[in-house]
Amino acid sequence: MSQAAWRNISIGVSGFIVLGLGALVIANPGKIFFSWTFFFEVLIGGLLAGTLYSLVALGFVLIFKASGVFNFAQGAMTLFAALSLVRLIEITNSILLSMALTVVIMMALAYVIERLVLRPLVNQDVIIMFMATIGMTFLIDGFGQLVWGSDVYPLNLGIPQDPFEVQGVLLNQFDLVAGAVAALLVAVLAVFFQKTRIGRALRAVADDNQAALSVGIPLRHIWFIVWTVSGLVALVAGIMWGTKSGVQFSLALIALKALPVLILGGLTSIPGAIIGGLIVGAGEKLAEVFIGPLFGGAIENWFAYVLALLFLLFRPQGLFGEKIIERV
Repeated sequence: MSQAAWRNISIGVSGFIVLGLGALVIANPGKIFFSWTFFFEVLIGGLLAGTLYSLVALGFVLIFKASGVFNFAQGAMTLFAALSLVRLIEITNSILLSMALTVVIMMALAYVIERLVLRPLVNQDVIIMFMATIGMTFLIDGFGQLVWGSDVYPLNLGIPQDPFEVQGVLLNQFDLVAGAVAALLVAVLAVFFQKTRIGRALRAVADDNQAALSVGIPLRHIWFIVWTVSGLVALVAGIMWGTKSGVQFSLALIALKALPVLILGGLTSIPGAIIGGLIVGAGEKLAEVFIGPLFGGAIENWFAYVLALLFLLFRPQGLFGEKIIERV
């Protein structure tokens, strides 16, 4: 990782620590030296919860990194993947078979999107592509209701969710599993982009579509691959979110919570999606617990967007994003 990247991480983490300590002092100035265990419990819980946001943000980053398209339908894809899995488990009574079938379904969805939506819109303005993904959001939601139904379905894959105590700090087993899954996914994607031929082709397409075409890189195949990978990431995110809160159609709205993560981390950075998720997750929990009582609660519903707004004002490219300079 470059020196600039480490500097960005240190700035983000330092600012986050200052925010957390400031919140603790404001909310409970007389007991600050006696609440460290509770503070770290909230902090760690928020960091681990933030990995769930990161899993959704990764899908956005993959699409934008390879095609320059902001895929607003990523939340709907996450819902559709989780809904397909839980309903197939009911039909087949086999988790492994259902996962395999869901992977096939997400690959088929990627093919349909590339063939019917992306291919006709090649070389169109970015806003047109973005509007197309908004349309896909409602189409995927409606198709999911038509095929799988609109009830709330519990998803139990045997992932433990009971808390346990470490040095007086309560940790949730599910959050630890989600953090490990996110770390593994980032490592796999990093190797995929840096070490494989397909990954290097994806990076080339992201840098310059026309130059990539001129050297023989098939743009349509690359887009199918990246949408397939994004669909698989959506499946992982859907499994984690479905296990945590049940598979329901409000799950598609987690795309809105991933937006601050993308703004903080940068639209083209895979590590940035993770760091942004950690900052948002921990910031929400600290703000809700220590500052929320001063404002009547519910601060975690809008805290991430205020933080994102500050980044847009002072560092619009995010912690890991690249500043774009255009000649006019």
